[in-house]
Amino acid sequence: MMARSRILIVEDEKLIRWAIKSRLAEEDYRVAEAQNGKEAFDFLGENECDLMLLDYRLPDTSGMEILERVRKELPDVSVVMMTAFGTVESAVQAMKLGAFDYLTKPVNLDELIIIVKKALETTRLRREVHQLRSERRESHRKVELIGSSRAMQEVLELIEKICRSRATTVLLEGDSGTGKNVVAKAIHLGSPRAEQPFINITCSALTETLLESELFGHERGAFTDAKSRKKGLLEVADGGTVFLDEIGEMGTAMQVKLLRFLEEKTFKRVGGTRDILVDVRIVAATNRNLEEAVRSGVFREDLFYRLKVIPIHLPPLREHREDIPLLVSHFLRHFNQEFHKNTSEVDPEAMECLIAHDWPGNVRELRNAIERIMILESTERIGVQDLPSAIVQKRGGRPIRGIGVESGGARLPVGLMTLEEMERWAICQALEQVSQNQVRAAKLLGISRDTLRYRMKKFGLLDDARHRSG
Repeated sequence: MMARSRILIVEDEKLIRWAIKSRLAEEDYRVAEAQNGKEAFDFLGENECDLMLLDYRLPDTSGMEILERVRKELPDVSVVMMTAFGTVESAVQAMKLGAFDYLTKPVNLDELIIIVKKALETTRLRREVHQLRSERRESHRKVELIGSSRAMQEVLELIEKICRSRATTVLLEGDSGTGKNVVAKAIHLGSPRAEQPFINITCSALTETLLESELFGHERGAFTDAKSRKKGLLEVADGGTVFLDEIGEMGTAMQVKLLRFLEEKTFKRVGGTRDILVDVRIVAATNRNLEEAVRSGVFREDLFYRLKVIPIHLPPLREHREDIPLLVSHFLRHFNQEFHKNTSEVDPEAMECLIAHDWPGNVRELRNAIERIMILESTERIGVQDLPSAIVQKRGGRPIRGIGVESGGARLPVGLMTLEEMERWAICQALEQVSQNQVRAAKLLGISRDTLRYRMKKFGLLDDARHRSG
């Protein structure tokens, strides 16, 4: 059953409040009253509200000031202004400040009900959009950016700092498969730019001429096939993020043009004469050693240093093996849902094989290996026999049984572990590493604090935490 909408009437005249409240009650709305701005914000500080009917003039403040504050602090709540002093100017001002609509007194109650229904629908849609965007961000934070190792902690902390900063260039360095694409999206989604476009372009996939046209756009007649004007990706992404993957493969002529854009924040379309100003964050990625490319003359030194204002090095998986159980657990849960399977256990020897493997393809290779197992096998328990032969055969003489994984002094428990056991162990280790700080532990695990608390409660860890704090 859906909750009844709650409406707050902010009006200093008691008779008007009574008339409006009585009519709204007939429509089964929950109605609250306030006769001035202080009472209104006292109510909003402790209660949910879906719609505010706001008088233009109040004893302690103006309705416009309340409207401005509500739109800033409670952007989902719709506001309908009411006044006996209606003018075109005040109506325009109210709409500019974000009012849903504007009524003059004496209020026509039947007209009010029509507007109320439309305004409440707007509130509902705003909240749905907000929820969908939150879920989108939350789901992305769970992808591949998972790990409680020191190496991954440093990466996650740096990403968080970049998200809060106004940095316009970021350089991601690391081997293929370490998750540069995922990090680029995380930087975008965690920043104020999240509601604007995120555009990914692979520099090695296009010729230099095509890359220029894609990035900067072109005017009609700029070249043979330019039959109409086309906006470039930089223009389309204005306010958002452009991810330049494999930037080490970009030609030198294009490097000059990119550097000019980074310095001036403007560009010209191919065949154009007008400077176009845009605000975008450039996240560039490479698996090449750009310093060597600079020394060999294939990459411009000035562009390299312009991009490397904030570098992030993504470590190969072999350098943070202790995160492999967490990643395996994540991928099993993901593919169980995608393939409608129920693989819930990992044989300890199979896990040790996965940990011992060098993973030249890094996290991407691990993900592909788990996906292959889930597609080909119908087992509830992954054993050594289910692993790709390359993982089992190429152990390089590395001891397998009992190798353990140390993380903050704790070893991965020996013996068969179900997915739930792996999850509980990972949560305990994350909490221990950050002195039981749930916000920081959630970030280490790549989940929200609410999700962490839910799982702590599920595993009986929430009561333990309360006991320790008590």
